[in-house]
Amino acid sequence: MESLSTAAEYTLRFINQTNRSIFLTGKAGTGKTTLLKEIIRTTHKNVVVVAPTGIAALNAGGVTIHSMFQLPFAGFIPDNTLPHITDSVRFENKDSLRRHFKMRGDKQAVIKNMELLVIDEVSMLRADLLDAMDFMLRSVRHKDIPFGGVQVLFIGDLLQLPPVVKNEEWEVLSQYYRGKYFFHSHVVSQNPPLYIELSKIYRQTDDDFISILNNLRNNVITRDDIAVLNNYVDPAFDLEKNPGFITLTTHNAKADSINAKALDKLDEKEYVFEPEIVGDFPEKIYPVEEELKLKKGAQVMFIKNDLSPDKNYFNGKIGVIKSLSDEEILVHFPEEDLTIEADKYEWKNVRYHVNENTKEIEEEVLGTFVHYPLKLAWAITVHKSQGLTFDKAALDVSGVFLPGQAYVALSRLRSLNGLILLSQLQMNGLSNDLDVMDYASSKVKEEQMEHFLQKDTLRFIFNYLKNSFDWDELVDVWQRHRLTYLHEGKKSLKFKYREWAHESEERIKKMHEPGHKFISQLAKLFSVEQPDMKFVAERVEAAYNYFYPVMDKLVTGILQKIEEIKRLRKAKGFYEELSELEELQTYTVIRLMKAKRLMEVVLNEEEIVKENLITPQIHSYRLKKLEAIRKNIKDNPITLLEEDTEDYETERYPAKKKKEPKKSTLEETFELWEQNLSIAEIARIRKLTETTVLSHFAGLIQIGKMSIEKVLPEDKIKALAEAFKDFDGESLTSLKEKYGDNFTWGELRLYKASLKNE
Repeated sequence: MESLSTAAEYTLRFINQTNRSIFLTGKAGTGKTTLLKEIIRTTHKNVVVVAPTGIAALNAGGVTIHSMFQLPFAGFIPDNTLPHITDSVRFENKDSLRRHFKMRGDKQAVIKNMELLVIDEVSMLRADLLDAMDFMLRSVRHKDIPFGGVQVLFIGDLLQLPPVVKNEEWEVLSQYYRGKYFFHSHVVSQNPPLYIELSKIYRQTDDDFISILNNLRNNVITRDDIAVLNNYVDPAFDLEKNPGFITLTTHNAKADSINAKALDKLDEKEYVFEPEIVGDFPEKIYPVEEELKLKKGAQVMFIKNDLSPDKNYFNGKIGVIKSLSDEEILVHFPEEDLTIEADKYEWKNVRYHVNENTKEIEEEVLGTFVHYPLKLAWAITVHKSQGLTFDKAALDVSGVFLPGQAYVALSRLRSLNGLILLSQLQMNGLSNDLDVMDYASSKVKEEQMEHFLQKDTLRFIFNYLKNSFDWDELVDVWQRHRLTYLHEGKKSLKFKYREWAHESEERIKKMHEPGHKFISQLAKLFSVEQPDMKFVAERVEAAYNYFYPVMDKLVTGILQKIEEIKRLRKAKGFYEELSELEELQTYTVIRLMKAKRLMEVVLNEEEIVKENLITPQIHSYRLKKLEAIRKNIKDNPITLLEEDTEDYETERYPAKKKKEPKKSTLEETFELWEQNLSIAEIARIRKLTETTVLSHFAGLIQIGKMSIEKVLPEDKIKALAEAFKDFDGESLTSLKEKYGDNFTWGELRLYKASLKNE
């Protein structure tokens, strides 16, 4: 990521080098979303991204708060009292909420392995919901500390969408909370996050406009500011004679009406485009309207950035439909005299799971929604314009502005040159929420950040090392496992493993006291203001060399037993017991390896980021050990316990299929193609349609990653070359009409992409 601001750089370092929770905010256009992507790309921590609503979660690439934490849609009372429940209002308290915490093993694994929780669009997060999340994390992780020990990154602009609380709910909640925002929650009030504000603005460059926006944001708007803005008032402005302007209004009905009337006035054929939906993608989280109605001449807006190398459009860029067919949309940008074909965009509905081999949290795609990232753009509400950037906009401020709406509306624009006000702005109704303004005064000054960072980094290193050599939970789990053998008869399968379980428990118990002694030594080393990191690293390496062989041998033993019994009849319960035990034991060894590597990174003065901390040896630890065990069992099948076992290849309790680390959508398709899979097989695996897979091929051909000769036969390519001799570079519709069934749309797009590559 190029040219990070000082605040952004510090945010990255606080995330990777400390365990301190952060509130990351910033004015519109300061790059919060871009920074979030960089954090997810570089962090060495197991990260989960959530948001208050389905659409916000989809845009952030995560899941909803309610689905991640299995929370009901109800208010939360942060004690054990439960008020009267009406038909329209429901509440949960601590006692009643606990019943929702009985969850699947894979969901528990995600919550227990979570190290960084990102909450996006935090302006919409209610105080009581955050306290419910905190209570849930403490309960499931069995750690009575804020968020169960998980670092939390809150991201959002509090001067944008506020939390929604019904009056009936607030009558009850106001007895427990001073306000409705996330910072009013008990957990944040008692454990304030570090408040970091991004101030470098990327959207606007006009100093006068930036000054007005800052004054508006900070509730110090002056009469002079209002006078400047009112210079742009033009009640008689004719939008029809000024294409490229979008109207920002305060109500959905008004925006919908403007768009519908403008589309109806166009004397052209109407086309209706629908999404391609594969797998599980609930209607309530559809990112755009299911039906996209367009005509030639319609003013449209892109709602996503162009992911191709061309970068022809951005989120909020407005153009005009130049031509349409059932399979092609051409959009023209008059000011650049540029016409492009609109590509479809893929939205993914995901859930998280823990990778069995690396113990890292990864995404699993449940379903996809593929549609054109376009919407009619004669009008839009201020609410829906958040995150968009406009070159030209007409503001309809005749409705009453809520706190922050004036700021949101004006800050969508790049400069005052693109502004039209359809009526005069008044001083009243422009102020922002006073609680928000008061909270903003707690933001940390840049000159204080280095001090906080150094202090918190030392605390993070100490806690990371301390937790890496703490065997308390492991001793308890092995002890509970060994006790399960006591009531097994001599003929049972488990009885044959009783001695192994006893020996393993004794091994881990012998490690318990030395582990505590080493933690005490660490505490002494870190009790001084500037610990001797070289000496700390030497002690960590010595401790690693002492503990690792024993811990590694325990992992080997469990994996061997799992590999043996997973092919036996009537062993599912035992297999699941061992799998849970192995989960913790392997995590312990990987954590031990990371602790040793952490000190190497610190001594070398390297950044504490994923690429430096997680070495190939750590990443492949379990997988390589498993491969060796399986080879040994396959070469020596006598180690299997019963004569009625089937061939080695038969797994009665196979592990769930795990995903590879996250890649771009084109890379994922390309890797499957390299495995000689067909288009249909790739579509099935990726939960996409074959049409979408072909569009990926076109993208890969355009960037030179794939050759068209690998996809189409030679005679087809020759025929396409002949057909494209007079192609003007824009619309494929005329070619399709001319050649009919000789070529599919997919073939035409593949060849067009090959021309762009040339």
